Amino acid sequence: MSSSKKSGKQLRSQHSYGKLDRDGFIHRSWMKSEGLPDDVFDGRPVIGICNTWSELTPCNAHLRDIAEYVKRGVWEAGGLPLEFPAMSLGETQMRPTAMLFRNLLAMEVEESIRGNPIDGVVLLGGCDKTTPGQLMGAASVDLPTLIISSGPMLNGKYRGCDIGSGTDVWKFSEAVRAGDMSLEHFMAAENGMSRSPGTCMTMGSASTFACLVEAMGLALPLNGTTPAVDAGRRSLAHQSGRVIVDMVKKDRRLSTVLTRAAMENAIRVHAAIGGSTNAVLHLLAIAGRLGIELSLDDFDTLAGDIPLLVNLQPSGKFLMEDFHYAGGTPAVMKQLDASLNSDAVTITGGPLNDYYKAAEIFNDDVIKPIADPVKEQSGIWVLRGNICPGGAIIKPSAASPELLKHSGRAMVFENIEDFKSRIDHPELDVDENTILVLKGCGPKGYPGMPEVGNMQLPQKLLERGVKDMVRISDARMSGTAFGTVILHASPEAEAGGPLGLVKTGDIIEFDAAARSLSVKISSEEMKRRRAAGEYMPQVGKHKRGYYKLYYDHVLQAEEGCDLDFLVGSSGSVVERESH
Repeated sequence: MSSSKKSGKQLRSQHSYGKLDRDGFIHRSWMKSEGLPDDVFDGRPVIGICNTWSELTPCNAHLRDIAEYVKRGVWEAGGLPLEFPAMSLGETQMRPTAMLFRNLLAMEVEESIRGNPIDGVVLLGGCDKTTPGQLMGAASVDLPTLIISSGPMLNGKYRGCDIGSGTDVWKFSEAVRAGDMSLEHFMAAENGMSRSPGTCMTMGSASTFACLVEAMGLALPLNGTTPAVDAGRRSLAHQSGRVIVDMVKKDRRLSTVLTRAAMENAIRVHAAIGGSTNAVLHLLAIAGRLGIELSLDDFDTLAGDIPLLVNLQPSGKFLMEDFHYAGGTPAVMKQLDASLNSDAVTITGGPLNDYYKAAEIFNDDVIKPIADPVKEQSGIWVLRGNICPGGAIIKPSAASPELLKHSGRAMVFENIEDFKSRIDHPELDVDENTILVLKGCGPKGYPGMPEVGNMQLPQKLLERGVKDMVRISDARMSGTAFGTVILHASPEAEAGGPLGLVKTGDIIEFDAAARSLSVKISSEEMKRRRAAGEYMPQVGKHKRGYYKLYYDHVLQAEEGCDLDFLVGSSGSVVERESH
């Protein structure tokens, strides 16, 4: 007799595989073409393995191998593992930006999970937008769900030193433009930067989110830091296969783990690790799928007293391998125990503090104790003012402290093409006090909100030794980036936001401690500029396809940039048969 019959509860998959009629014949017969015997359809949990493997996504290029280890664990625990693909979003390869397609991936994952006869799902992702997109889709179905991240690549190596993906690319590029590094050396560094499959080995968006899903209890301990090619990544996958079967048997759904308490834990851990600004958008979007009350301001207020504990690029010195060997996310969470919801339930059914109660710091140059942090200021600070009534954000751990209170004359670029054409012109009217402003790079404006907010500095200033300037945009920036960069200004210019009305020569006042950002013009002048059409959104520029769907329905940054009609959940029930 099947396990579902013994327990008195019919598994979801049995609506397809448990029927002794024509529909059951169809569902089972076609699956038997894969060599599956009769007894695997007799009530054992069917586990979908949602895999974003792709050779166009180097971060995820090894996930076919990882899937095999998940299957071992599922079989061992008495389940039936069935792998299926999902759109893969290669951050470094896709144009105009992978963020444009995060919501499309979420749509695909949601309908793939709902439409197929599975009882639980394992999400295999890694590259920046794959895991958030998968989790958004899974949240709108709410089956038992866990995550296995692809893991960070090995440390980069160049001329006897460790180098970090993204972070050192930005540094080397500026050094070439400043005349401090030869083009020959720059090109040579390219060969040592990416030495294995896996995500950025700096605290980029992918590594950030892999650590946060661990902090939310959605993945097993050390998911965030175990290197992609380490045997521990395969062992973690095997163990996860066992756990997902148990989750199905106990009906431990995603919504029982992913709660407001779990998100609060993620926000606090995010501050301690110096996480990417992109996590703000993803957590807000995921909360919207589950109906969890989470606001942009929560990122500031919940983590206001959390210092930076991890000395990792771009906010510090080391890389993800070093973080892993030093104790990983569990060691950080143990330092934060007094600030965490330690009894929040995890995928194992136990409390979060089971993940870290035995953790230790093995290298306090990499992970600092809370009494002696890397930096006192960390997390995400939320700014407001007449440039950004919907909010803007800054990552203080990656900024220059002397620029966190600054007043300067704006140099405005109307779009990315304008910026690229003028930024290195020798006659550009800028100095080190100028504030660079970039428009037209928000969700609608690009479209897809690209990672261009960490604008290159003017070449003539680099040659004079200037290393940082205040920069403001409605864009995003890579988690690997650094500088005094103000992002996600909302509403974006393309949505009619006041950023679009700022002009070159306007004085902008920025005070991070006061959380304020304003242009020093009157409300009457702002109204006059708006009436004069001094920045005109390009409504209707996309005529068809996904670009049009996205432009017409994408929400603003403070709402997570989901599509308006995707917010919420439709559950897992499908009433009608296919034949």
